[in-house]
Amino acid sequence: MKIGKMKSGIQKKYLKYTIALLILALLMSSIGVWMFTYRRLSSAIVDKYTSLDEKMGIALDSLFQKSDEVLAECILNTDVQDSLRTGNLEEVEKTTISKYFAYIDMEHVSEYCYVDNKQNVYTRSYSKIDYEDFKKSKMSARLGDSYAKTKWFLAPDTLFGEGKQAVFIGRYVHSMEYAHEPGMLFLKMEEEFLDDILGSNPASISDAAVGIMDGNGQFWKMWHPDGYDLPDADQKIMKEIARTDGEGMIANGEKIHSGLLSAYRQKETGLIVYTIVPNSVISKDLGKILIILSGIYLLVIAVALNLSIYFSKRFTRPIQTISEAMTGFDGNDFSRKVELNTNTELDQIGQSYNQMLVNIENLLDEIKLQERELRTSEMNMLISQINPHFMYNTLDTIYMLARINGEETTMKMIQALSKYLRLSLSKGNDIVTVEDELENVRSYMEIQQIRNENLFRYEIECQVDAKRTWILKLILQPLVENAIKYGFCEIYEGGFIRITVKEDAGQLSLEVYNSGKPIDGKMADKINALNGAPLKNLRECFPDKKHGYGVTNVITRLRLKYGEDVHFEYQAENDGTRCIIRIPDDGKENREL
Repeated sequence: MKIGKMKSGIQKKYLKYTIALLILALLMSSIGVWMFTYRRLSSAIVDKYTSLDEKMGIALDSLFQKSDEVLAECILNTDVQDSLRTGNLEEVEKTTISKYFAYIDMEHVSEYCYVDNKQNVYTRSYSKIDYEDFKKSKMSARLGDSYAKTKWFLAPDTLFGEGKQAVFIGRYVHSMEYAHEPGMLFLKMEEEFLDDILGSNPASISDAAVGIMDGNGQFWKMWHPDGYDLPDADQKIMKEIARTDGEGMIANGEKIHSGLLSAYRQKETGLIVYTIVPNSVISKDLGKILIILSGIYLLVIAVALNLSIYFSKRFTRPIQTISEAMTGFDGNDFSRKVELNTNTELDQIGQSYNQMLVNIENLLDEIKLQERELRTSEMNMLISQINPHFMYNTLDTIYMLARINGEETTMKMIQALSKYLRLSLSKGNDIVTVEDELENVRSYMEIQQIRNENLFRYEIECQVDAKRTWILKLILQPLVENAIKYGFCEIYEGGFIRITVKEDAGQLSLEVYNSGKPIDGKMADKINALNGAPLKNLRECFPDKKHGYGVTNVITRLRLKYGEDVHFEYQAENDGTRCIIRIPDDGKENREL
């Protein structure tokens, strides 16, 4: 069946998406297999050549130890020690020393040069080198300050030859009995000297590049397979590795541009033996694996395509039935339900559609009922607006009676209560000016001062334009109530409350400080944790409504008005408690919820 001739649009999309998903899955699995195989091959190859690097490193260790022992023997030789004394040697003694160096127990020594502390030069008989030649060669500078160490270095042969690079082994020769100026001994090594590091079977590493370099990144020796050339970028990487600290294996299968690099640093000489396994060695077997995978994947695609066509037919029929039922629904006839018996999840879809019809019908009935209740509520609200006027008139009457009878305290309390109620109701508005909010909390505190004489005094500091700055109402009163209820629970007089309103970093900051008992640390942490909590979880933090209910109410209303930009924090101090609220300072106009 061709996809283009299918009647069902969902069937076409199903097959297209199935094929796309299948191709994506096969592509990702191919990448996964490739990466897994590449890593396994790389790991096996790295293990092989890491072992080789360690063997070459051990060979380099042995070779250095051999050279160190040979030069130590030369230093301890009686004739050599005699040459360091104050008096000059006889010619026969000088000849003896020259011959001694010619027969030292070390292979691949091409030339040697010993200079004692009296500027006498000892070389092979055919090497006509005097002290001026030695001085011009600047070989003495190569030893630096290595007092009693054997030093290997690669340098142009300006002493025995015409400047061709060669490996030298050098060491200061000190007197074992007297404090004299030391002599210097240099051995020039043949090109085959470093070949011994490869062992007896160089063919075993014919597929990898092997070499030796020093700590400055200078290459001493390189054995490269046919067709391999070390790129400049890799040479730069290797020089950077050579300049790092450490000894032993300093690189273990590190990926570079041309392959995988392993390197071993010899401690005394600082020389580094390395192997580079070219990318061609790693990937030569991966091509065969990809051909096999391609054949398997083509077979899987063919089988999956046929199965997809077959199952898409079975699934599309009930989907079409549901589609026709939903598109034919006019919003009035709730009896048009579908019946499916496919023994699949499509049956649940059909049942959900039928249940949806029932829910819609019930919802419509509920909406009609709510509309009737809303009209009744609006009527009750209009009636209730009359009640505050009656209450205000009654309070005014009581105030006049108290004034006639000279009840100053009663007059003061009724006046504060009247202001508090007027500002609390705010004609139904949720947003008030800072001036009204401060007047509201001032009235509340005056009532509390009448009820609790001498319990506390208060101070209000407003650093913003109170008449033109708007905030959510009844924010400060619950905080002051908590301060009186919990902060002053252990005192009878002398309390202090300070309310500060100011602008802080583009936000409106409201602070309520009381000098009473500091808030419990756990309670402060619990309240402060409400800042990031979802709104639906705020009420659950204080389910008993005995502690934190007013604070929860304030945070909830602030979050509903200002969103996540609200910051609410309680701080326990040595002499009291401070509550800080920060909200966006966007209240230059009266903006309703």
